[in-house]
Amino acid sequence: MAERGEIIRIDRQEVKITRPEKVLFPDDGIRKRDLVDYYRRISARILPHLRARPLMLERYPDGIDRTRIVQKAVTSYYPDWIKTVRVKKVGGTLRQVVCEDEATLAYLSNQACITPHIWLSRIDRFNYPDQMIFDLDPSGDDFELVRETAQSLREKLEQIGLPTYVKSTGSRGVHVTVPLKPEEDFDTVRSFARQLAEVVAGEDPRHRTTEQRKSQRRGRVFLDTNRNAYAQTAVAPYAVRAREGASVAVPISWRELDERGFRPDGVTMPTIFDRLKQVDDPWKDFWRRAVSLKRALPRLEELHAA
Repeated sequence: MAERGEIIRIDRQEVKITRPEKVLFPDDGIRKRDLVDYYRRISARILPHLRARPLMLERYPDGIDRTRIVQKAVTSYYPDWIKTVRVKKVGGTLRQVVCEDEATLAYLSNQACITPHIWLSRIDRFNYPDQMIFDLDPSGDDFELVRETAQSLREKLEQIGLPTYVKSTGSRGVHVTVPLKPEEDFDTVRSFARQLAEVVAGEDPRHRTTEQRKSQRRGRVFLDTNRNAYAQTAVAPYAVRAREGASVAVPISWRELDERGFRPDGVTMPTIFDRLKQVDDPWKDFWRRAVSLKRALPRLEELHAA
């Protein structure tokens, strides 16, 4: 007998939850119902990071141990009340979803979207990012190298007058993020990020690299700046990762990053709400501190030339 669905009402919308008892995380017993409940409860935290941005959806309809679907284009069966936007791509356009509210979050969760990934720009200025991301990706299991690289990157960014924030990815690394005024295009922002990454990698070439090819990294931390490009995405703060334990990408403080025992996958669906009761939001002033890259450009040139 087929499992019956449920209808939940959120504001003015009705969202049907199909197969609510479907287990998405086999080792943890986390069901689709639990995923929907999580995203509804975390909506006040995650929505400011999702709104007005095209999303890429990482979906696992049959659970995280089965087929992974990376979905960019919306399908024809999406309800009319879900916001979408048409974006340019090579050879044409496609329509992508924009998550503006809790009802849309619930709908996407019902589609087994475990991880929403965000554009770095908003729909009113597609070509102008409002954040710059350095993705620090370890080649091995030594997180201390990631920690040291992140702190060196922070030092250099603050030296040239840029505010810095850090987020655990819920996987193996961290994202060092700078909030920007959307004044420079992606090419400018990516070039800036690459130059700074080269400076930081050059300080410790034995343990850090900007080498794209994995075979050439040789156990070093990869300072990845590739997300700073048109239509590239990054995992959203507070998004769940498709990993055993249901870890969550979460904003952290620089002090927390330095704590002994810190793990980038240490916060999970079952534990995050206790954390939120105890820890103030380290990104609460993130958007208020957005800066222009214009003043930092000559300072970066001085660093790069040194």
